[in-house]
Amino acid sequence: MMNSEVQVNSILTPWWKSGLFWRTFVLLSFLISVSMGAWVLSFRMVEREPMAEQAANQLVSIVTITRAALTHSDPELRRELLFDLASNEGIRIYTLEPTDEIEPISENDRWYILLKILQKKLGPSTKISGKVNGIESFWISFKIDDEDEYEYWLALPRGRLEGPANWQWLWWAVAGFGLSLMGAGFISGLINRPLARLAVAARTFASGQTPEMLPETKTESAEVRDANHSFNQMVRELERNEKERTEVLAGISHDLRTPLTRIQLELEMSSLSGEEKSGMEADIRQMDAIVGQFLDYARLSIPGQNETVNMSLLLEKVAIEAARAPDVLVQSSVEQNLFVRGNATDFERMFNNLVSNAERYGRAENTDLVELGILCRQKNEEVVIEISDQGPGISEEDRERLLRPFIRLDNARSQANGSGLGLAIVNRIVQRYGGRLVLKNNVASGLVVSVAFPLAGKDKS
Repeated sequence: MMNSEVQVNSILTPWWKSGLFWRTFVLLSFLISVSMGAWVLSFRMVEREPMAEQAANQLVSIVTITRAALTHSDPELRRELLFDLASNEGIRIYTLEPTDEIEPISENDRWYILLKILQKKLGPSTKISGKVNGIESFWISFKIDDEDEYEYWLALPRGRLEGPANWQWLWWAVAGFGLSLMGAGFISGLINRPLARLAVAARTFASGQTPEMLPETKTESAEVRDANHSFNQMVRELERNEKERTEVLAGISHDLRTPLTRIQLELEMSSLSGEEKSGMEADIRQMDAIVGQFLDYARLSIPGQNETVNMSLLLEKVAIEAARAPDVLVQSSVEQNLFVRGNATDFERMFNNLVSNAERYGRAENTDLVELGILCRQKNEEVVIEISDQGPGISEEDRERLLRPFIRLDNARSQANGSGLGLAIVNRIVQRYGGRLVLKNNVASGLVVSVAFPLAGKDKS
């Protein structure tokens, strides 16, 4: 929750935007892509020989039937037979000439296995090619009989031998890969959703709010159910401890008021000197202020009443009250008619604590004058209030600690007496009304406390 600034509230990131979701999704997609590629490659390699054998048997049958038809047909009817083969079956017969330009078949060609099978079945002189004399087709050579000195070409359309076109394979691959990505997204979301829900609940609880109880139903896996049960139990125990501590604190603080009042009365009736009385009265006032802070801190555990508060008027009132002190110089810049939702008493208590903190610890070096800055302005959809001083500031590693109750630092800002609850009360009020609290050092010197609340409205009249 703490980097260079103290951020009180946290931004809840949807689970589909988390790094774990995309890490899981990319990993599953990579594994699916590799497995699909390996499957396609192995399938193509395994299917080559069976498909070549099947195509060879088909070609041998075509060549045998064509050769038989030519052998047993009447020479005068051969022309008509060749015309019927070409028009009805797509089979064309040409005489093989020595001058024919034949596209050779290399060992890496996909038809090389087919050539070897055909040479075993039709003879070693059998030739095949995908292009002869510039004409693309499937060309296979044959003889009408073994003693015939002439050879012929039998040309078939390539589509009768080739499997599905590459574009068909591509469409099937794209469709399969798309469905696989959808499955990977579903699985990634299924894995990441419980963790994201737990992270959101933890951030909500860390910001001082009560998260919704995580589901412990049988629809969740055993590991997720155990984790949710442990988290819910932890939240309940911490809330119970906080409630008990607040009740004890409120009870003790309330009970201390009575003896303090009695001591004050006895002091007034005593015969002590004026100086002694003045010192004891100062001690009683300090003890009473500390008890008051204890009670303020305890009351903040009870839900407050929300109303529309004019933050501009409230800050002007705080600035006027602070300027009445003889050793305080107030410089204020308040934008008019800025409203937030909350409780005016809580906001006034918060600003009084911040001003008191600045008056106590915010004196510049070698001077008794406190230079206090109060700024209120609208930024986007928020009302931003900044209260600054010229004191020694706070180190970065100590800023988060100061927001905890009863924490006082051993540096120049904590030499005066205090209860250690001032900023803790401010922190609770900010959390109570959905605001943000940031502690940062001023550029020159001093501390800047920045508080931001959602804008409820602005009177433009």
